[in-house]
Amino acid sequence: MLSASTKLLCSPNLCFTKTHYPQFPISPKIGPLTHHQKPLIRCARTRSKRTGKSRYPSEKRKLKSIQQTETQFDKFKGFWRLFKLSVSVDTDPGKDCLHVSDALLQQIAKVLEFPVASMLPPEAFTVLRKSFDARKSQKEPKFVYTVELDVEKLLNLEPRTWDFISRLEPKIGLIEHTPHERVVGDVVSIIHDNKKTNHDRFTGVNGHSGSLSSSKVPVTKKPKIAVVGSGPAGLFASLVLAEFGVDVTLIERGQPVEKRGRDIGALVVRKILQSESNFCFGEGGAGTWSDGKLVTRIGRNSGSVLSVMKTFVRFGAPESILIDGKPHLGTDRLIPLLRNFRQHLQDVGVNIRFGTRVDDLIVENGHVVGVNVSDSSGSLQFSSEKLGFDAVVLAVGHSARDVYQMLLSHNTELIPKDFAVGLRVEHPQELINIIQYSKLANEVRNGRGKIPVADYKVVEYVQGDDNNAPFTSQRSCYSFCMCPGGQVVVTSINPSELCINGMSFSRRSSKWANAALAVTVSPKDFNSLNFHGPLAGVEFQREFEQRAATMGGGNFVVPVQTVKDFMNNKLSATTVPSSSYRLGVKAANLHELFPIHITEALQHSISTFDQELPGFISNDALLHGVETRTSSPVQIPRNPDTFESTSLGGLYPVGEGAGYAGGIVSAAVDGMYAGFALAKKLDLYEDDVETIFGRTQNSGFVKY
Repeated sequence: MLSASTKLLCSPNLCFTKTHYPQFPISPKIGPLTHHQKPLIRCARTRSKRTGKSRYPSEKRKLKSIQQTETQFDKFKGFWRLFKLSVSVDTDPGKDCLHVSDALLQQIAKVLEFPVASMLPPEAFTVLRKSFDARKSQKEPKFVYTVELDVEKLLNLEPRTWDFISRLEPKIGLIEHTPHERVVGDVVSIIHDNKKTNHDRFTGVNGHSGSLSSSKVPVTKKPKIAVVGSGPAGLFASLVLAEFGVDVTLIERGQPVEKRGRDIGALVVRKILQSESNFCFGEGGAGTWSDGKLVTRIGRNSGSVLSVMKTFVRFGAPESILIDGKPHLGTDRLIPLLRNFRQHLQDVGVNIRFGTRVDDLIVENGHVVGVNVSDSSGSLQFSSEKLGFDAVVLAVGHSARDVYQMLLSHNTELIPKDFAVGLRVEHPQELINIIQYSKLANEVRNGRGKIPVADYKVVEYVQGDDNNAPFTSQRSCYSFCMCPGGQVVVTSINPSELCINGMSFSRRSSKWANAALAVTVSPKDFNSLNFHGPLAGVEFQREFEQRAATMGGGNFVVPVQTVKDFMNNKLSATTVPSSSYRLGVKAANLHELFPIHITEALQHSISTFDQELPGFISNDALLHGVETRTSSPVQIPRNPDTFESTSLGGLYPVGEGAGYAGGIVSAAVDGMYAGFALAKKLDLYEDDVETIFGRTQNSGFVKY
């Protein structure tokens, strides 16, 4: 019989006393333990849904890796990661809660088979990822977590979990063990940890030292690098180079965010377009006045992406972007972040020149040795100026068409690439909430409720008609840049052309939801309209932007058509549903905009989307024309290791405009890698970038 002084905790599967480690209950699987005896850990074979030859190769590799390490790792040291922990909407505190809640502890306890969830110390667990899953295939909407368990901290705070840790086994996609905590810092911290101790060896004055493509810069001079464009790629390239001690000049044709905001206001309110300061050009690039999405196909767990995200946090982004399954900032958060980023660059010596357009490259013997610039601000502070540099990082956006033309004048190789064109569809946000969440739609509450504002992502593959050459290849039609709680905005850089995009603020609280419905196009499509050569894709874009401007009647009025009328090839009535687009809309037949094969692909896909999202074809759904700048129409070939142009020495093309990224994060990663590659060529640090970030993708191309 137990003494009265001994308090018991009992359950059908557990009986232990509140005593201190190592006096644990005896497990029948492990046997009695003494104070100095190391427990014997017997690992069961990891189970998989598929067995034997039916396993996928990736599963076989993972299983082999787990089996090889089962007898090698110490379960009581390091960290366990628990995946796919589901918490119902009713019990979860909501989307804005990122700590370990009581409801989440209940799910953790189930995985550990620990009977009393309230006894688990929340301090031992860290939420790594939280997302909302409202797929129709689920029984009910739920929040899904990835949690990291610090074993030593857990045992120190609650020793009675020892026996349960001893029985914990790796399970593919559910439970993983790692001996060390993965620590990835922001870019500044990483560089401070990795650059050479003799980083101050550049003691000479600034000056031109010749092209970097043929030799290292003499150690008596500080290298001078120009970075053209202050979008994500340009900002991160500048940051890396400046932190390594390079003399960096950041050249931006547009204005800083404060002035740029006023110029955009003049466009939206008074239809006054500043050709060099607008939704496309200016500090932060085209993504500044967009949704601020931070999703990427590179992989949220890659070291490079984590470093970029932590750099955003360093400059003012909320830490929630490190955990949110679909992180986004919104324009209102991007603006102060960019100001902080700019201040840091200036503090480390970067010379930032806003309102300065690069008109030409200075090339000697096949190598870039400088740039010709002019005043693009309209103040005419200078007409033209020559600046000498050791290299030029070209980080312009995909709307800098004059830069492509300038590169061709130097015989720089440009390759037309596939991209997508289409229309932007807008629904009432309340309708999308109902389609996605049903009865839970009331929990959205204009972005302030328990669950996220509803979004969607749809894709359909369309097979062309064999009799309709050259369009027999399969195309994809997909939703792109979905902006829940957002608005449609104009991204034209020329009054005779009309192009649109979507944007939203951090709360996504507007009453509209919009997304591009885009169809992939290729050089075959360009050639069919007699557009040939490296810039055929640019001319293809311009053709439809001019058609849209004509259909709208000019003055940035957008041609629109209800989805139902578009499906029936019927001109919409003069009165159309309300639109978030503030410069005016005009009813038109959008069948007159694109070639028939693109229009039919859109019709077919919309019909399919309506099956997946019943109600997508609605009386309140409105199509806007035209969206053409989903990604760059060209790619500038470069060396995959050095990032240097293969046809023009000393030129380093990066980011979206160079055809190597599509979105804020992928562009930032590409610019960051280019900065490291150039710093290595300058002999400013020794480690490989692969060692720093553990990346797996080819440096020559970053997945979007």
